[in-house]
Amino acid sequence: MYRRSGARLDVLLVHPGGPFWTKKDEGAWSIPKGEFAADESPASAARREFLEETGIDPGAHLVPLAVVAQSRGKVVHAFAVEGDVDPATMQSNTFELEWPPRSGRMQSFPEIDRAQWFALDEARVKIVAGQRPILDALAAKPK
Repeated sequence: MYRRSGARLDVLLVHPGGPFWTKKDEGAWSIPKGEFAADESPASAARREFLEETGIDPGAHLVPLAVVAQSRGKVVHAFAVEGDVDPATMQSNTFELEWPPRSGRMQSFPEIDRAQWFALDEARVKIVAGQRPILDALAAKPK
């Protein structure tokens, strides 16, 4: 999701939840994303994942933006949608994890623990390196 204010371009990034990410900031943020099934289109998966991770429906008008390969072979099909939402209203789905490790105790964590709008230059510092080409594609997108 992005928004424009004059010449300024802001992007909405999410911070992964769970104990591994608690103290990580620069290079740890992401676009809302996830895996899709063989019978699901990338656009349908993008819409579903955005909703699951933020609790907000991004709407139907998703514009294909970029396909990028991240480390470990993960391929991200990114879409853009213009919008302006309040990150404070977002509610993420959760996942279960044995924590602490080898404790036998399962704990529930939010998939994302927060979301925030960033100006494009700051977003380039915050986002995981493998997703920076997505920001470049958004910046190159005609207005």
